[in-house]
Amino acid sequence: MIATALTIAGSDSGGGAGIEADLKTFTTFGVYGMVVLTAVTAQNTLGVQRSYGLPLDIIEAQLVSIISDMEFKAVKTGMLFSAQIVELIAAKLGEINVKNLVVDPVMVAKSGDSLLEPYARKTLLTKLLPLATVVTPNIPEASQLTGMEIHTVEDAREAAIRLHDSGTQWVVIKGGHLSNPQNAVDVVYDGHEFYELRAPKIQGSTPHGTGCTLSAAIAAELANGKNPLEAIKTAKTFITKAIRQKLNLGHGYAVTNHLVKL
Repeated sequence: MIATALTIAGSDSGGGAGIEADLKTFTTFGVYGMVVLTAVTAQNTLGVQRSYGLPLDIIEAQLVSIISDMEFKAVKTGMLFSAQIVELIAAKLGEINVKNLVVDPVMVAKSGDSLLEPYARKTLLTKLLPLATVVTPNIPEASQLTGMEIHTVEDAREAAIRLHDSGTQWVVIKGGHLSNPQNAVDVVYDGHEFYELRAPKIQGSTPHGTGCTLSAAIAAELANGKNPLEAIKTAKTFITKAIRQKLNLGHGYAVTNHLVKL
């Protein structure tokens, strides 16, 4: 039997992030992917030109359709767009006592365009994070969710504690924005112990789609039967290679190389 995973996220027409990145990453890890689409964006390497959150009944119908017929070993959420969508997804996943949920709290695109309505952040914290196995914010997202400035590894540790208090089992604070010139340090916390996952910082701008790809890799490895720490470590190695071999396909940011394992 092949491992299976579900992504609940928005579409990136440029293919660098969103469900497109998730499905490519799932496939790379040998996982069959299913989709609940929450939003559509007109997007390329230059930025997000338009975005549209799908009607709640359409999102619910997609999720009910999959739950009623197909089995998935892991779930990841990405762009959820609005508080109403967050509430709907949290309610439906709570009803089935979801296992192996990876929450990527997508708030802002690489270009700086907003992907989550500001008032939806509290809903994300109070409704969805308590269901999560792993949450994977970058530094700006962790700062917005905790209300604190994060500049150092020590700050990231404090933010991880605050996010863990929301109910999630594992917190991964992605450290690409930390003021460390040599290493990208991700701070991982399970409520008892801290782990620091280090990789040499790659010169140049970070490509588009890294957050979606990392969280999808974690979900894929959870679907493959790995424990959370193993899944996180494997995903860190994978994303480091995918960034190092980024693809220049347009006139803006490079994109993450989701197929680097192949």
